[in-house]
Amino acid sequence: MKLKLIAAALLALAPTAALADADCTAEPKEKWMSEAAMKAKIDALGYKVKTFQVSGSCYEIYGWTKEGKRAEVYFNPVSGEIVKSEIE
Repeated sequence: MKLKLIAAALLALAPTAALADADCTAEPKEKWMSEAAMKAKIDALGYKVKTFQVSGSCYEIYGWTKEGKRAEVYFNPVSGEIVKSEIE
């Protein structure tokens, strides 16, 4: 019974865990766009940012879309392209 509960809990967390391991680029940080440039691009895309951070090889935000939905988005720090996103 406990094994079934653990398995169910792991399955419930799987989407979050998959998003957490985004691999955005293999380029060295010297080739990344500046945080200020990335923030400007994110703003131009219409996101309202609550938290901006470096997460592994990505720029990551927590915030809201222009429609007001909560968002967690990973960006390639070289190109600025969205690698993964979770919109609620």
